[in-house]
Amino acid sequence: MPFLSDTLSRVKPSPTIAVTNKARELKAAGKDVIGLGAGEPDFDTPENIKAAGIRAIEEGKTKYTAVDGIPELKEAICAKFKRDNGLDYTPAQVSVSGGGKQVLFNALVATLNPGDEVIIPAPYWVSYPDMVMLAGGTPVAIEGKLENSFKITAAQLDAAITPKTKWLIFNSPSNPTGAGYSKAELKALTDVLMKHPHVWVMTDDMYEHLAFDGFEFCTPAEIEPGLYERTLTVNGVSKAYAMTGWRIGYAAGPVELIAAMRKVQSQSTSNPCSISQYAAVEALNGPQDFIATNNEAFVRRRNMVVEMLNAAEGITCPTPEGAFYVYPDIAGCLGKTSAGGARITNDEEFATALLEETGVAVVFGAAFGLSPNFRVSYATSDEALKEACTRIQSFCAGLS
Repeated sequence: MPFLSDTLSRVKPSPTIAVTNKARELKAAGKDVIGLGAGEPDFDTPENIKAAGIRAIEEGKTKYTAVDGIPELKEAICAKFKRDNGLDYTPAQVSVSGGGKQVLFNALVATLNPGDEVIIPAPYWVSYPDMVMLAGGTPVAIEGKLENSFKITAAQLDAAITPKTKWLIFNSPSNPTGAGYSKAELKALTDVLMKHPHVWVMTDDMYEHLAFDGFEFCTPAEIEPGLYERTLTVNGVSKAYAMTGWRIGYAAGPVELIAAMRKVQSQSTSNPCSISQYAAVEALNGPQDFIATNNEAFVRRRNMVVEMLNAAEGITCPTPEGAFYVYPDIAGCLGKTSAGGARITNDEEFATALLEETGVAVVFGAAFGLSPNFRVSYATSDEALKEACTRIQSFCAGLS
């Protein structure tokens, strides 16, 4: 009898975490490594948010809390959804977890049965399909084409829906591409969903506030009120508020679904960190002006990275609407050999050779369900990005 679960054999470790850890190991060994794998802003958590966390410690707010969030945070989340998205929720419709990943996982565990299908536009965040499989479901990928900025069409979505479809996981702006769906593009998708009342929508809005060049973020339940009762709107404080390590994600949806997610959380982790919850209250209710300042840096970095990668031989890099990623295509590099003698037949071999020969760590595209590409996170310093892109240019110039 095998000791490990058969379910575990269906999933793999997170490739983004693996790349980040590999870069750390090489740096610790004295190697000159530039890590572009982590989806983590390099900005510090704003002072007012840190002060709220310190104040929570000093006031003794270090005990267990309600399983899925303190009342103050749930109220702040309701206010945020009303303010930013025009969505009305009550605290009973809100769940708070130890990061956005746990929110998604709780919802999938609470709803999926064997044979249930979950539609996931590709390229996708690496954890979506594996979380679906851990919860007993079947991921169904729809490929977003390079020529459509990696976004799926209404026709593709309609064709992928079957009687077994339970969820569509939707992410805009996207990890890994940064692509954002316009209101018209999203309306076309929601029109399809209105034709299929058995399909629910899990919308990952983690990059909502990282939107550039006048791009207007919108979320499905905002665009189509008819989807309100079958939409789980997911967000968190990690990205826009530079609070990745604080581990607070949240969601709002139908009371019955939130209650089921609470049950899952009550038997797994119980409440999120009390100190982080009080800091998140300040993040949502406090000043928001620093977001625009941070976004100016992100736009500057994005423009430099896109320009330099498009100048590299064999690479095509679209300009994304948001988040802090680019997803360059390397079709022009395949079938060649690097200066160090590595044969490049796919994006994983490209990323491996790039790391070994130049010290630049990126995540290969196959991990995100669409090849031949790689993901660059430009949530790091201008100097590091310029040096990394210069090395990528040299690496590509050395392919023959």
